[in-house]
Amino acid sequence: MKPGVLQALLALSSSLTATSAVALHKRQNGAPKVMHFDVEKRTVSDPVSHDRRRLGRRDKTLGLTLNNDQTLYFIKASMGTPGQNVELFVDTGSSDLWVNNPSSRLCTSRGNPCSQTGSYDPNKSSTSKLVSQNFNISYADGSGASGDYMTDTLQLQGQTVQNMQFGIGLVSSTPQNILGIGYVTNEAQSANEGDPTYPNLPAKLVADGTIAANAYSLWLNDLEANTGSLLFGGVDQDKYEGELVTMPVQKIAGGFFEFFVTLTGVQWGSNTLGKDMALAVLLDSGSTLTYLPTNIVADIYNQLNVAFDRNSGTGYVRCNAANKDVQLKLSFSNPLTITIPMDELVINLGDNNMQFDDGTPACLFGIAPAQSGTHVLGDTFLRSAYVVYDLDNNEISMAQTKFNVSTSNIVEIKDAVPKASDASSKVAAASGLPDQGQQGRAGAVDSSGSLPFPTGMLGNGNISDDDNVAAGTLSAPVYMAVAAATASFLFLGAFMA
Repeated sequence: MKPGVLQALLALSSSLTATSAVALHKRQNGAPKVMHFDVEKRTVSDPVSHDRRRLGRRDKTLGLTLNNDQTLYFIKASMGTPGQNVELFVDTGSSDLWVNNPSSRLCTSRGNPCSQTGSYDPNKSSTSKLVSQNFNISYADGSGASGDYMTDTLQLQGQTVQNMQFGIGLVSSTPQNILGIGYVTNEAQSANEGDPTYPNLPAKLVADGTIAANAYSLWLNDLEANTGSLLFGGVDQDKYEGELVTMPVQKIAGGFFEFFVTLTGVQWGSNTLGKDMALAVLLDSGSTLTYLPTNIVADIYNQLNVAFDRNSGTGYVRCNAANKDVQLKLSFSNPLTITIPMDELVINLGDNNMQFDDGTPACLFGIAPAQSGTHVLGDTFLRSAYVVYDLDNNEISMAQTKFNVSTSNIVEIKDAVPKASDASSKVAAASGLPDQGQQGRAGAVDSSGSLPFPTGMLGNGNISDDDNVAAGTLSAPVYMAVAAATASFLFLGAFMA
């Protein structure tokens, strides 16, 4: 978000009011009040550019299946009466649901860029109602979307949400539709206009009596899996190992706006790269990669012979590195440590056909330097963690995930996350939180345009050494992908601040 957003959010935080809503579904007696949805995965042609844009500017349960196509996660839904099909990209780092309008300049441009993810026309719905004409999301790079706020019926995999408020992108830079499920204090309406917040999807489900607590669980499954799940109001105890450990969300200038937690240690293989840390990191499902301190990333790159492309801000590694027996371990408040296997960090970019100068296929590496921006735990981390976002209690509960589990044991969240234990020592973040009025983001290049890796690590930073991706085979595919993705995937992240 642009500078000034945080002050507006803080000014409103003391005056939030509860909003009533029409009830959704009546449950059977004794049934847990949960909603469970599948989520699927979608490829982004240039994940780092996507992240940089999005980060420059998240027994009543409800479950959704998340669809997975290598890098980002979406839910299939329909909006209006009759329903208009859309794909909604799940983003814990933002708070607004918004969709494109089919008559927008973007959607009517060459190539029909909105055809895959869908769009919504209120004039074709008998249940649409105009709320206001002040929907406006803008980001640090100047991109954004603007249009109207509407209410209408939202259908999510058989579940109906009546009178759901959302934005319509009459003017937009991306064909993607966004499902922001963060704190309501991070909504664009209150940030830009100083208006009261409205119940976004998690808050609406609570207000409607569909779930008991404003909390949800996210299970992305592994990199090769096509689907994961989003469970509102509950925990699936078959999807993680051991016990959930609970730690506090870190405040920003006295309030809760985003899912920052405290990172205390980093280990790569047998090497400790960071200890006794107290670094704020953002849990963000809308970010493809994980962004860590530059010195730590440099150590990992050196040990793995990762080639860094200074122009794209991207690390590349030989694809067969996925077979290496090495793990990344991230520690939080004791005793929580999440282990990320190597094969979850090596991302094949499909048809881009990048290779090293010896002809070895090159894959994207899932860790990148935060540089001067926010440190982010994106999908390359979240796939290895089962994460429960408890917005009522301002807590995160986390455990090591179990991959490819087909069974479920769903338990409703009421007053607290069931069978979760508090961290024995809750470490407060001493650094890494956004400054008031300025929200830096991971992936943003510093003012000089350079990356402060140790001298000589990758020569002069050009991709030409034996250990680096050959300039001729890397640079052209990368930047051709950037241009081609403009009409489809590239700018997804610009709207998921």
